[in-house]
Amino acid sequence: MMMRSLQWRLPLIAVVVAACVWFVTPPFDTDGAGPKEGKLKLGLDLRGGMHLLLRVKTEALPVEERKTAAERAVEVIRNRIDQFGVSEPLIQQQGFDSLLVQLPGVSDRERALALIGRTAHLEFRLVSEGGEADGAVEFKRQEGGSVWLEPFAPVEGKMLKNAAQDLSHDFMEPVVNLEFNDEGAKKFGEVTSRGVGRQLAIILDDVVLSAPVIREPIMNGDAIVSGSFTVDQARDLAISLKAGALPAPIEVLEERTVGPSLGKDSIDQGVRATLWAGALVVGFMLVYYLLGGLIANFALVINILILGGLLAYFKGTLTLPGIAGIILTIGMAVDTNILIMERIREELSIGKSVSAAVAAGYQRAFSAIFDSHVTTVLTAGILFYCGTGPVRGFAMTLIIGIVASLFTGLFVTRAIFDIATSVFNLKTLPMLKFLPNTRHIPFLKVGKVLTLLSVVVMIFGLGAVVTRGSRQLGVDFSGGTMQEYQFKQPIEAEKLRETLKTVGLEAATIQRVGSEADFIIRTPAHTEKIVEEAFASQLKGASFERVRLETVGPLVGADLRNKAILAMILSLVVVFIYVRIRFEMSFAAGALFSLFHDAILCLAFVVLTGRELSISVLAAVLTVVGYSVNDTIVIFDRIRENNRKGLKMTQEQVINLSLNETLSRTILTTLTVLMVLVALVLFGGPVINDFATTMLVGVVSGVYSTICIACPVVVAWPWKKHLRK
Repeated sequence: MMMRSLQWRLPLIAVVVAACVWFVTPPFDTDGAGPKEGKLKLGLDLRGGMHLLLRVKTEALPVEERKTAAERAVEVIRNRIDQFGVSEPLIQQQGFDSLLVQLPGVSDRERALALIGRTAHLEFRLVSEGGEADGAVEFKRQEGGSVWLEPFAPVEGKMLKNAAQDLSHDFMEPVVNLEFNDEGAKKFGEVTSRGVGRQLAIILDDVVLSAPVIREPIMNGDAIVSGSFTVDQARDLAISLKAGALPAPIEVLEERTVGPSLGKDSIDQGVRATLWAGALVVGFMLVYYLLGGLIANFALVINILILGGLLAYFKGTLTLPGIAGIILTIGMAVDTNILIMERIREELSIGKSVSAAVAAGYQRAFSAIFDSHVTTVLTAGILFYCGTGPVRGFAMTLIIGIVASLFTGLFVTRAIFDIATSVFNLKTLPMLKFLPNTRHIPFLKVGKVLTLLSVVVMIFGLGAVVTRGSRQLGVDFSGGTMQEYQFKQPIEAEKLRETLKTVGLEAATIQRVGSEADFIIRTPAHTEKIVEEAFASQLKGASFERVRLETVGPLVGADLRNKAILAMILSLVVVFIYVRIRFEMSFAAGALFSLFHDAILCLAFVVLTGRELSISVLAAVLTVVGYSVNDTIVIFDRIRENNRKGLKMTQEQVINLSLNETLSRTILTTLTVLMVLVALVLFGGPVINDFATTMLVGVVSGVYSTICIACPVVVAWPWKKHLRK
C-alpha cells in the first residue's frame, strides 16, 4: 500500500520541484545589467526608486469629465514615463480618483515629480492691448509680475503633433521645438497673422514662460518654446507636451523614495540575516534530531525553493519585509517538523516500530498543523488586505511560505520517511533529548493568579497605548514626512536640531539610527525641501545624502490608521470564529483572551520603549496573533485528544497533562523561532528592527499567554461534556 502511494507521490514532488526551479530560474539578473532580467522582482526598498499615491483633482471638472479623469491621467503619465526611460514602471488607477505610480531605479526625485506632476496645459494667447477694460485675463510671469492676455486661447497643446528638445540658434539655450497638427497649424497661422507686431504669450500651466513679439505670420505649423530651461527641463517638458496634458491637476498623497545606496545596504542586511537564521535553525535541527533533522532540513530547502517559485509565478515582488517573511517562514516550517518529530518520539517511546511510529506521528500531528497554519494564513490575509507597499510583500511571502510549509512538512518529509522505512528498512530513529518528560508540573495551580496579573498588565498596557500612543504614531498613521540622512562624518543631533529651528521646524523629531552619522528626521508633510536646503546652507562642510523619504498626507494617514484598527479587530474576530468552529466555546474564549493580551502587550512595549506605531509594527502584531494562536491550537488539540481517550481525570487534570505532554514541543519551537528573530534583530538592519523586536516580544508573550491565560480561561468556563470533533 505504501509503495503504491509512493509511485504517485514521488512523481508529484518531482513535478512541483521542477516547476518551481523553472519558474524561479534565474532568480535575479546574472549579467550585471540589473535585476530586471531575473524571475524575482526586487521591491523599491531593495533596488531603490519611488512609490507615489496621487489624486486627480476632479472638483472643477464637469460631471461627465470627472468620471474618466483618472483613467485619462493614467494614460498620460504612462506615456510620459515610457519616454522618460524607466524600466518596469507600475501605473494603475486605484479607486475613483487615485493613481498608484511605482518607478524602480529612479534616483532624481525632483525631476521625476516634476515630470509626473506637471499638468502640461499649453496655450498661446495674444497680449491684450486694452488690459482689463477689454475683458483680458491676468496671468503670472515666470520671471515675476503679471501680464494681461486675451480671454480666449486660439491655440492649445492638444493641437500638437510633436515636441522635441533642441538648442536655440541664437544663444544655444535649451528650447522645445513644437510641431502642430493640421488644425493647430491653421489656427497658429491665423493668430500670428492677426497679431503681427504684438506679443504672443506662451503659457504653461497658467504661467507665462515668455511673450515674444510676432515679426511675421508663421504658417508652417512650427513654434519654439523657451524659458531659461536646463537641458533636462527642456527634454522633460517636451516629453510632457508630447504625451499630452493631464485632465486636471494632481496632488501627492503618499510618497516613499529609497536611494540606491540604502537599497544595496538593505539587500546586504537581508541576506546576512537570512544566512544567520538559516544556519542556526539548520544546525539545531541536525544536531538535535540527527537523521530526522537531516530530512527536515532537506524539506526546508524545498520549502524555500517552492516559495521562490510561487513568488515568481504570481509575479510577486521581493521586499525587505518579504525577506523577513522568508526568514519567519523558516521558523514556522521548522515548527511543523518539530511537532511531527516530537509526535514520532512519543510513539517510539511506547514500543512501536519506526514505520508505525512515523505513520501515527503524522496522523496525530495533522490536525494541530492544519489548524495552526490556517489561522496564520487568515491573519496574513487580513494584513495583505489592510497593508500597503512592502508590508503587502511580507504578507504575500508569509502566505506562500505557509502553503509551502504544509506541502513539505506533511508530504515531502513523509515520502522520505516512507522510503527510509520501506525501501531501506529503517529500524531505528535516534534523536537527542535535552528535555526530560514531564507529567506533573502544576501549571494551573497558579493559573488564576497569573490570569489576574495579566488582566492588570493589560489594563496598564491599554492605558499606555491610549494615552501615549497618539504621540508616537508614525507618518504612516499620522501623516507627515520621514527622511533618512547619511552624513559622511559623525554629527551631533543637537546641531541638526538647531539648524531645523532656524527654518521653523523646531518640533521635528530627530532619531539616530545605526552609526553616529545616520539620522531619521520626522517633520510635517512636504517639508523635505526645506530640511535639505537648511542642511546644505547652514551645515558648512557637512557632506550628506538623503537615502530615504516617506511622505504621507493626512487623509492617507487617517485611512491607514482606520485600516490598522480594522485589521486588529478582524484578526481577533476571524481567529475567534475559526477556533469556535474547530473547538468548544470555552476554547475560543481562552484563545481570544490570550490573543488580546499578546496584542496589547506588543503595542504597550512599542509605546513604552519610545518606538513608532507604524505599519511595520502592525504587521508584527498581526503576525504575533497568527503565531500565538498556532501555539495555543497545538495545546488545545492535545486537550481534545486526551478528552477523547476517556481518561478518568478532572478537566483541570486533563489540561495540566496536555500542557506537560506538549512542553518539549513548546520550548523547542519557541527556541527555533527566537533564533530566527534574534538574527533579524541583530542583522536585519534598522528598517525592520521595530518589526523584529516587536515579534520577539510577541513570541515570548504568546507562550506565556497560552499556558497562563488561555488554559485557565478554559478551566473557568462552563464545561462542555462533549468536545466538538
